[in-house]
Amino acid sequence: MNEVIKWKKNQLPKTDIEGCIEILKKDEIDKARTFHESFDQYSKTPLQDLKELATHIGVGGVYLKDESYRFGLNAFKVLGGSFAIAKYMAEKLAVDVGELGYNKLISNEIKEKLGDMLFVTATDGNHGRGVAWTANQLKQKSVVYMPKGSSGARVENIRKEKADVTVQDLNYDDCVRLAAKYAEENNGVVIQDTAWEGYEDIPTWIMQGYGTMALEAIEQLEELGVYKPTHIFIQAGVGSLAAAVQGVFANIYGKDCPTTTIVEADIADCFYRSAVAGDGKAVAVGGDLQTIMAGLACGEANTIGWEILKNHSSMFVSCPDWVSANGMRILGNPLKNDPHVISGESGAVTTGLLVEIMKNDEYKELREKLNLNKDSKILLFSTEGDTDPDKYRNIVWAGECTK
Repeated sequence: MNEVIKWKKNQLPKTDIEGCIEILKKDEIDKARTFHESFDQYSKTPLQDLKELATHIGVGGVYLKDESYRFGLNAFKVLGGSFAIAKYMAEKLAVDVGELGYNKLISNEIKEKLGDMLFVTATDGNHGRGVAWTANQLKQKSVVYMPKGSSGARVENIRKEKADVTVQDLNYDDCVRLAAKYAEENNGVVIQDTAWEGYEDIPTWIMQGYGTMALEAIEQLEELGVYKPTHIFIQAGVGSLAAAVQGVFANIYGKDCPTTTIVEADIADCFYRSAVAGDGKAVAVGGDLQTIMAGLACGEANTIGWEILKNHSSMFVSCPDWVSANGMRILGNPLKNDPHVISGESGAVTTGLLVEIMKNDEYKELREKLNLNKDSKILLFSTEGDTDPDKYRNIVWAGECTK
């Protein structure tokens, strides 16, 4: 494995700059937010103000959205799956999703109208748990496929939500294809954030669901006196989360949008490789995709997300595993007076990258290209907590995966 951080400035040809973010306008995201608020488990996840870390690395502010508190599920993914399921049910009922809060969805009236439903997905863990949790809450069934090497803890968490879950001898992208095939043969509904030709509505709804997190962060920054961040670092697997965050901020701030860096695991860096290729087409990455950043181990881009990222993002960065491991240790062992954050392998890579860029002159050129300096106010998203507790301890306590 190449142990060096690689980066490429976005010089991709632009296409439908305004049209590609229409799906993430604030009024659409407000509908998702209202739906999420209808759950008893809803509350804003914390935005941690890492003042000491900001001073240590020489920037004006570092603000970290901690998704380990989301709905008691230790990760942000439930935001997308739950809203997509709600939108699907709303369409079946021919009503606006705004009329379908949680209590309405679990009512006998809705159950009688829709009958039994089967939701099918592929996952590394967090997305599948969110889909299974939502299906369980709505008294419906779910089937979940997981790729080879999936964590036993993540498997069990999904199984606890009464899902039929199996680990396949396949990579993530092949599990997606298997899920689609099973759903087609068993009258099921695929709930997947990977879009492909003919399958775009549900991935769009999932991205809109992720927008709740972005809206919360904007409000919380304003409460801290930050009108907008100068920079956003956001991680990408298939790119749905990254595109959702990028799209929401691009809609709200327009030409004054923060400089956005898309961060990937180097073993599954389809966006970085697409940026290097430079022709505007999404490059796929094959193979086993074995990285500690399991949530980012996706080699094929969401086609909708790709359009948003190539039109609006500033930089694409490919990171080896040690970058994420360093981020986990930094957040788990903070400087005095900074809050303690438990961030998992896919959640901490942006923190690890930011610190490396600012403290290691090997990446001075990247630092300068991004215009990171003492006035920069940087927004990060820790998208998961210790969703694999044994792995977390092996990295943070035992020193696994060092530079």
